Amino acid sequence: MGIIRSLKNNLAVFFKKLFNKKNARIGIYGPPNAGKTTLANRILRDWTGDAMGSVSHVAHETRRARRREGVIIKTNGNSVTLDIVDTPGLATKIDFQDFMAAGLDESEAKRRAKEATEGVIEAVKWLENLDGVILVMDATEDPFTQVNVTVIGNMEARSLPLLIAANKVDLEDSSPTSIRDAFPQHPMVAISALEGKNIETLYEEIAKRFG
Repeated sequence: MGIIRSLKNNLAVFFKKLFNKKNARIGIYGPPNAGKTTLANRILRDWTGDAMGSVSHVAHETRRARRREGVIIKTNGNSVTLDIVDTPGLATKIDFQDFMAAGLDESEAKRRAKEATEGVIEAVKWLENLDGVILVMDATEDPFTQVNVTVIGNMEARSLPLLIAANKVDLEDSSPTSIRDAFPQHPMVAISALEGKNIETLYEEIAKRFG
């Protein structure tokens, strides 16, 4: 009986692995205008020849999560297949007047502020369905923001694998070391998603962390 039970257990494990195999679902998170969609576009163009969506200097251009399945990244003999989710920018406060200051009229500003607020809620809900997170931070800004600290705390509480992308190192006033010093408990890669600087190193870390 013991041998039969052992065989049944081994078969159950085998079929569970066979039929429940899935791609790692990775969310790209961060505050508005940190470069999340620019990074998502870079990854997709490099590995699929496609793009995720448009970018803008106006905050909260991405107001709904966008998902792309089956993105295969190959680097240094390693291969990882990802479902990539580009999420709306996380913010603790969304004011329609900020959109008006960026040149939008009042009705459009209020509509965008409402959609951006809904997007933040959606981004937080997506954390329930992710296998890991790439957190994009603007390396030209102080990393000790309420958004960054809250997001990292939330992800740590959920035990989600986290990789920090310190973006915009192509800019003269960038300081990725300040991000590394602020959050030394997590791996970090300094990149320029716009220019592709250090992007191969990021792919190596992605394959290592999420493969």
